[in-house]
Amino acid sequence: MTSDIVPTPDERALHQRITEDLEAKIRSGAWPPGHRIPFEHELTAQYGCARATVNKAVSALAAAGLIERRRRAGSFVARPHIQSAVLEIPDIEAEVTRRGQAYGYVLLSKHVRPTDLGRPEEVALGANGALLEIACLHLADGRPLAAEHRLLNLSATPKAEAVDFSTLSPGAWLLRHVPWTEAEHRISAVNCEPAEARLLKIRPTQACLCVRRWTWRVGEGITFVRQLFPGDAYDLVARFTPGSAG
Repeated sequence: MTSDIVPTPDERALHQRITEDLEAKIRSGAWPPGHRIPFEHELTAQYGCARATVNKAVSALAAAGLIERRRRAGSFVARPHIQSAVLEIPDIEAEVTRRGQAYGYVLLSKHVRPTDLGRPEEVALGANGALLEIACLHLADGRPLAAEHRLLNLSATPKAEAVDFSTLSPGAWLLRHVPWTEAEHRISAVNCEPAEARLLKIRPTQACLCVRRWTWRVGEGITFVRQLFPGDAYDLVARFTPGSAG
């Protein structure tokens, strides 16, 4: 006759705590994508528990898509998976600098407000609590390059509320501090509204490139952004092979 070994309540509680500790480091950005998490024997020593308890915690993170387990190499924070393989999430400052131009940034407004479930972009983001709403302007050699309107889900990015954002753009901060697992781009050509034309210093109704993007982390919405570029100031370029997108 055989019997299964049933974890004690203390073991179950410790497994959950280990899972939450590791997940907090990933979600906060302390462990960025690609970071190797401690080996199981290291975590066993750290928490003073059985190897099976640590293995269960790590397995839960792998099942949630937060880490990738590599044979003989260890476990690593999962790298982003973009919904469309054609485009990556750009760092506008890096792109402007790469062109040999001087990057500039102006914070126009920043405030916290409730989610408006009557707006489709907020429904798609999946947030139902407080949002940090930011408007800003990106410049290249002193010329307006992009007008940006961004929403950050504060339940997914709680540290964002304390960030000044007067010198660092929200997109750059997110890329450096908040890991994500899925993204969606929607790109269209639109006519510029008068208020946006004034910001971008272009003629009203001039054609612009509009990029809308959502990012999520294991199903939890992180941010929605709408960026408007003058039509003659920005190109979206992608190089890929025939088998790189289905």
